[in-house]
Amino acid sequence: MFKRLFLSVSALAAALCLAPAAGAGDAWPAAKPLTLIVPVSPGGNVDTTARLVAQKLGERLKQSIIVDNVAGAGGVLGVAKATHAAADGYTLVMGFDGPVSVARLINPAVRYDAETALAPVALVTTAPVVLLARPGLPASNMQELIALARSKPDTLTYASSGVGTVLHLAMEVMQEQAKIKLVHVPYRGGAQITNDVMGGQVDLGLLVTTSATPLVQQNKLRALGLTSAARIATLPGVQAFAETPELKGFELNTWTGVFVPAGTPPEVVQRLNQELNAVLQLDEVKKRLAEGGAIPGQGSPEAFAAFLKKEKDVYAHIVKSANIQQE
Repeated sequence: MFKRLFLSVSALAAALCLAPAAGAGDAWPAAKPLTLIVPVSPGGNVDTTARLVAQKLGERLKQSIIVDNVAGAGGVLGVAKATHAAADGYTLVMGFDGPVSVARLINPAVRYDAETALAPVALVTTAPVVLLARPGLPASNMQELIALARSKPDTLTYASSGVGTVLHLAMEVMQEQAKIKLVHVPYRGGAQITNDVMGGQVDLGLLVTTSATPLVQQNKLRALGLTSAARIATLPGVQAFAETPELKGFELNTWTGVFVPAGTPPEVVQRLNQELNAVLQLDEVKKRLAEGGAIPGQGSPEAFAAFLKKEKDVYAHIVKSANIQQE
């Protein structure tokens, strides 16, 4: 009897030694926390959106999501890190227009091709760009600005957040469509743009709605127009560029979206898409995004991929026609 008991205990011990570690065989996403790479420093608009989404997505998946800020090179370093991550569903990246769609068009040193190295999961937000005028500029809307620019070619100056950013590209598209020529003054950030437009050092400045909305609402700066197809609720008095006859059909927005490394199992991509769409429909999330002038995304991974292709085609055209290269 004791011999049989000893053999049973020994067999059980052997079986336990051969058994996998707890959690190792768990189905996604139970095995371990997810990581959301955010390719910017903490505190900005992209980071704020990412942290909000990570919190709510984690609650729905019943799994922790760790936010990993990997800033540098305009988002390129963070996106590059994501392209080299394991395609197992445990690494996500909050991409945005610059490092995903524009960087490789203007900088041959960018090694990754986001179109093949990343799989789109869901469009998270779109946000138009707002064109702001210095005090005393004799133009109150886009029609008047175009007339002023035609009377003074190569004279009016505008500030953007840098060469090849979507803010810069939006103005290049606008100039091409309206057949005018302004002088680009690249800056490093929104705070400098705001200060110099307020101080009259530049005639015009471009900011995303998340930064521009409070300035306009508090009458600190005057908005001439915004780049969405129609007006937005947070700035109802500001015309869309497309309302001006010369800019009919104009639409070019900044965006954020979630991606995973290419090769991630399709069922994982579909589940993430489903949960992200549910997160973006939460009243709290919609309210917080709208407060900054952002519009929540919706749709399938395929719809997001089609959106990306359309946007990249616009970027590629203007980069080529305006001969834009990163300095």
